[in-house]
Amino acid sequence: MEIKYTVKIHPAEEGGYWAEVPALPGCFTQGETFEEITAMAKEAIELYIEDLVHEGKSLPREKNTKKDFAFPISVRVPKSA
Repeated sequence: MEIKYTVKIHPAEEGGYWAEVPALPGCFTQGETFEEITAMAKEAIELYIEDLVHEGKSLPREKNTKKDFAFPISVRVPKSA
């Protein structure tokens, strides 16, 4: 099973970027390049989901979000979810 979450990318004051996943409260990451922030965002989402599955919690579903400076990322969801 795959699920998509929107990632919002922001320029960081000190350089590089930081990203947030609005549907996953507290899911943030940072990176120096667009390629790095994309990879880091996917990893952050996967770890967030693994923790939810481990705790037996349901996966948040994305609500309608404004798509400015955002892109979807598909991640694999563990079978036990």
